[in-house]
Amino acid sequence: MQGLIGELLGTFILCFLGDSVVANVILDKTKGNGSGWAVITLGWMVAVMVPVLMFGAMSGAHFNPAVTIGLAINSGDFSLVPGYIAMQMIGGILGGLLVWVFYKDHFDATKDRDTKLGVFATGPAIRNTTNNFISEFVATFMLIFAIIGSGQATDVPGPISVAAIILAMGTALGGTTGYALNPARDLGPRIAYVLAPIKDKRDPDWSYAWIPVVGPICGGIVAGIVASLVW
Repeated sequence: MQGLIGELLGTFILCFLGDSVVANVILDKTKGNGSGWAVITLGWMVAVMVPVLMFGAMSGAHFNPAVTIGLAINSGDFSLVPGYIAMQMIGGILGGLLVWVFYKDHFDATKDRDTKLGVFATGPAIRNTTNNFISEFVATFMLIFAIIGSGQATDVPGPISVAAIILAMGTALGGTTGYALNPARDLGPRIAYVLAPIKDKRDPDWSYAWIPVVGPICGGIVAGIVASLVW
């Protein structure tokens, strides 16, 4: 039960802090408006590191269905998968809803509908289904392969090493699709976008939404397999 609570709260905090960084950068009339990609990547690094610090010992700090599945394949133990993924999805939805509450005035002040969706969910810089899928697949493979590898080097990957990996993913591999890397981080807040009474919102782009879910899961599966062959 502690593990489930840790995954729920950790994913909630991750999505609330991470999506709030995006809101601060792209919504109109915020103090951070226009501060750019560097702030977003640094913010997401810290958004991941904070719940890892808080709940790493409690749940293992997955906060990501692709991580949970990849680690299960690597270890051969699938007992945590259903419960962890359920808690991660609930945490992602709740985190997204709190972002809307926190930044409500700025959502109201923002006219561009794509910008409002962009706070909650990732989208491609250039829409190309094949390449967008490859981007999410490769980036998530690198994330999970690096997490497993750092765990081999230090027994358990610590919050600093995880933060460094996340920063590398964002700065190096985030430019094509916004580096979702995490179905709970993308689909959870995307559902929150649907549920929240946001003024003048667009459709949630369901035609693209499968890519930041299936791509990371496939990347996690392959990372788990390859890591089991390497270590």
